[in-house]
Amino acid sequence: MTLVSILIPAYNEEENVQMAYDRVIAVFDGLDGYEPEIIFTDNHSEDRTYEILSEMAAADPRVRVIRFARNMGYQASVLTAYRSANGACAVQLDCDMQDPPELIPQMLDLWRQGNHVVYGIRRSLPDGPVVAAARRGFYALIDMISDDDLPRNAGEFRLTDRRILDELRRVDDRSPYVRGLISGMGFNQVGFEYDRAARTAGESKFPFRAMLSLAVDGLINHSLLPLRLASMISLTVGLSMFLLMVGYLIAKVVFGHDWPAGFATTTILLLLSMTLNAMFLGILGEYIGRIFLQSKDLNRPIIEHELNRAGPNDQTAAPLREAEEPRKKMSG
Repeated sequence: MTLVSILIPAYNEEENVQMAYDRVIAVFDGLDGYEPEIIFTDNHSEDRTYEILSEMAAADPRVRVIRFARNMGYQASVLTAYRSANGACAVQLDCDMQDPPELIPQMLDLWRQGNHVVYGIRRSLPDGPVVAAARRGFYALIDMISDDDLPRNAGEFRLTDRRILDELRRVDDRSPYVRGLISGMGFNQVGFEYDRAARTAGESKFPFRAMLSLAVDGLINHSLLPLRLASMISLTVGLSMFLLMVGYLIAKVVFGHDWPAGFATTTILLLLSMTLNAMFLGILGEYIGRIFLQSKDLNRPIIEHELNRAGPNDQTAAPLREAEEPRKKMSG
């Protein structure tokens, strides 16, 4: 029996958590050879979400619940779920069921073919035309400027192999961009198209401000382009100041312009100072950017409660061997 971890982040989703559980269980009831481990990460919900999850965990030991001591944000919640997964692979779902769990069998088939990551490509979006265009524009932008191969129009709906999960356990990022982390790891990755459904109930927890924050995390975490733009602008401004300084000296010495007393010295020192500051700040920015990408250590997630906590990590060995065995047979 192959263990599959289902990762479902939740925040004030009292209207959706039971439906999410029911639909996931219904999918696995029709799958032979697979057993689900359903991990809900409760981002310190203020409604009855945790109460409902507690009842589910008491009734079904396959349900694990991780509740944070405070709202840690969507990405930190997701990364904690990945790091807690014990399955041979893990599938991330949104609690609002916009990403249908009925597609899990298709994802598992692609995984069995030797792919380490199987991600959904959003063929259509239920958002309005402005929001949909903004999403697609952001995906295109971050793909162009990033050194990593980030798939366009792909969200959080994905399956990841045990090898990826083991690598994610080594990640210690306090402002992660999880889809970028997974995409940047490489291995065999394949996408499939699907139509994203509308939210089943409740209100979206991703207003424009949250989407903008996610976009900033993606840009900063996977590209040094903002710093390089700052460096280029600073050098351009510095070069302009230097040319102005040369022009002033030529006008003074060659053409004999009568500038006020002391104006020449003050102007030259000011322009030279601005040029050097711009150049040095640009160089420092490049180094600080690299340090920043490696040493962020703020906002560590604190777990308040954990229900049906898994045992030692050696539980992952058996599912991993079971997952690799069919691949060996296919390759043989």
